[in-house]
Amino acid sequence: MTSKREFDIAFVGLKPGVHEYNYTIDDRFFEAYNQQDFRNCKAQVKLGLDKKNGFMLLKFEIGGTVEVTCDRCGSNALPWDLWDEFNIVVKLVDNPEEMNEQEEDPDVYYISRTESHIHVADWIFEFINLSLPMQKMCKEEEIGGSFCNKEVLEMLKKMEPEEKKDSNATIWKGLEKFKEDLDN
Repeated sequence: MTSKREFDIAFVGLKPGVHEYNYTIDDRFFEAYNQQDFRNCKAQVKLGLDKKNGFMLLKFEIGGTVEVTCDRCGSNALPWDLWDEFNIVVKLVDNPEEMNEQEEDPDVYYISRTESHIHVADWIFEFINLSLPMQKMCKEEEIGGSFCNKEVLEMLKKMEPEEKKDSNATIWKGLEKFKEDLDN
C-alpha cells in the first residue's frame, strides 16, 4: 500500500503561482479502496496546483493504462488507455462542512482557513475511475483480435440472426392493420 502522506500537499508554505506534482499509480494504490473494475494499473497523474489568495485551482491530468474486462466477450485482459483531465477549485473558508453540504457544483470543494495540508488521494482515485467509460469493449475493427474470447464471439454470432428476425417481426406485427385503416 502506498503511503498516505505521499498524497498530502503542504500548501501553506507555497508561494502564489503554479506548482506541479507527479504521481505514479499502480494496483497497490487501490488496496485501501474496494475492489476495482480493472487491474494492472500503470497510471501517471500530473497535478498542477495554482495557488491564489484564498483559493487554489487543481488540474489533474490522468494518463496510462489499465486492463479491463470486455463487456462483449468477457475477456479479462483488454488493455485500456487512460486519458482525461479534471479541475477542482479548493476554497479556504471559515465553515467548510456547511459550505460543502450546500455546494451543488462537484468541482468546488471547501477547506478550513486553518488547514495546512490538502489530501489528494481520494480525488486521484475518483478521477482514474471516471477516466473509464461505462461500457468497455474493443473497437469494431478490433473485434476478433488477440484480446477477444473467440468462443464467446462465435456464440454471439450464432445468436444474432435469430434476434434480428424475431425483433423485427414483433415490432411491426399488427401495424399494417392501422396503416390500412388510416388509408381508408
